[in-house]
Amino acid sequence: MAMYGTGEEEGGRGPRAPVAGPTNSMVSPLLNDLYQFSMAYAYWKAGKHKERAVFDLFFRRNPFGGEYTIFGGLDECIRFIANFKIDDEQISFLRSVMPNCENAFFDYLRTIDCCDVEVYAIPEGSVVFPKIPLLRVEGPVAVVQLLETPFVNLVNFASLLTTNAARHRLVAGKSKLLLEFGLRRAQGPDGGISASKYCYMGGFDATSNVAAGRLFGIPLRGTHSHAFVSSFMSMDEIVDKTLKSPDGSRTCEDFVSLVQNWFSKLQWTDKFRGIFGETNQSELAAFTSYALAFPDNFLALVDTYDVMKSGIPNFCAVALALNDMGYKARGIRLDSGDLAYQSIEGRKIFCEIEKKFSVPDFGKMIITASNDLNEETLDALNKQGHEVDAFGIGTYLVTCYAQAALGCVFKLVEINKQPRMKLSEDVSKVSIPCKKQIYRLYGREGYPLVDIMTGVNEPPPKVAERILCRHPFNESKRAYVVPQRIEELLKCYWPGDSHKTREELPSLQKIRERCILQLSQMRPDHVRRLNPTPYKVSVSAKLYDFIHFLWLSEAPVGELQ
Repeated sequence: MAMYGTGEEEGGRGPRAPVAGPTNSMVSPLLNDLYQFSMAYAYWKAGKHKERAVFDLFFRRNPFGGEYTIFGGLDECIRFIANFKIDDEQISFLRSVMPNCENAFFDYLRTIDCCDVEVYAIPEGSVVFPKIPLLRVEGPVAVVQLLETPFVNLVNFASLLTTNAARHRLVAGKSKLLLEFGLRRAQGPDGGISASKYCYMGGFDATSNVAAGRLFGIPLRGTHSHAFVSSFMSMDEIVDKTLKSPDGSRTCEDFVSLVQNWFSKLQWTDKFRGIFGETNQSELAAFTSYALAFPDNFLALVDTYDVMKSGIPNFCAVALALNDMGYKARGIRLDSGDLAYQSIEGRKIFCEIEKKFSVPDFGKMIITASNDLNEETLDALNKQGHEVDAFGIGTYLVTCYAQAALGCVFKLVEINKQPRMKLSEDVSKVSIPCKKQIYRLYGREGYPLVDIMTGVNEPPPKVAERILCRHPFNESKRAYVVPQRIEELLKCYWPGDSHKTREELPSLQKIRERCILQLSQMRPDHVRRLNPTPYKVSVSAKLYDFIHFLWLSEAPVGELQ
């Protein structure tokens, strides 16, 4: 199997580090459609299997009714091809499902790797648009055909999920913490792991998924469930009541009594008498026990019985007792009811306690909201006004409930240096032929204006030079652009055994930073939630002429009788 070495290589290629295998062990050459192997056999049988082909991976429509998409999955694609090898066990299985194929074909499959494949891609985490190739894959046609289904699988869900996460981030705003709580509702283990990775990439701050935290270094967050609260009956169940201060200099022998004292003090304070009535004492016991276990990270779920009449009052008593011992409680989580009202009223109580008892920053404690949140809920909360600092989002986020798939496709655009295109009565399904380069043109205000595709042999556009940008298929849609900055989008991420320089795969943190930066550089009307303005995707005048020449050459001519 072709793998990069760690030393200096010939041809000025520089040091090449080995690429780790796919995150999921299920990602193998057999994670494929049968017809890919059938086509590989047909190519081989016809003697065409080594012909040089170029394929584009792209999508036709932005998801979720928006006008942008975030590209995800490139890292996993490169991991896959860097370790591509069909082993003997897999060959045996293929023989059993393709019994009519010649033995020599399976010998051929045993020898192939991706040393003759080149992959050019837009950097992962970039804002991308329909028709633009996210990946350009070049290599022996039979080998590249075997990459189609795995690549589409690895890019489709990753891009859809990253986009979904980015949309939630834009609605929530920069200042709010976004926590991904979707593992239990995700589509299987890999759905859960992928969701955590790509939600973080799209702008979320942390996950509850411990496995994803270990694999990708994503910060972990979480508190307790309703079951923990309802498992307690009374304070008598708390056996070890001692609590040491953070520096170990003081010890409270009976933290339970300290909590009860604070509860009584709040109950008999005029300002809080109407709030601190008869709360559920088993809940108070649960909070006390949890605080003893995690005194420096006490965040309580307060809606097991009643948020305003029990949960928040009980939390405050425990939080004040912790404060006496030198700890600062983290805050509360709301998981049902009117989240806007509860957060506002909870904040008022925290601020009143800070003022009444001179407890620094008690009014600034974190209020987290969960309970089947989605884009619409966040938008509605913003319009109502609320005091939520963090949102825990699960089902609607990780399942991409609003749209099931992005719809990536993988189309042949050149073979043996001859441009090819797919025709259709539906113009949206007509592919753009040729091996292409992509440029993003920026205007005076610093925003991207248009992405333009050119043939790879065309001279690149130049800053301050007037460029005619044409819609690929609509003759009347065209405009001149004088770019102030130009970004070349497709870069070589897998050069195979060529002497081309390979772009290094950045860390997940770097990809996340790119995603956030790219979104901030987009014109606001392109990324707004309601009625966004479509971003312009164009071709050069030369490529436009060639598309229509080839279209007319390839399309059959009808005859009227």
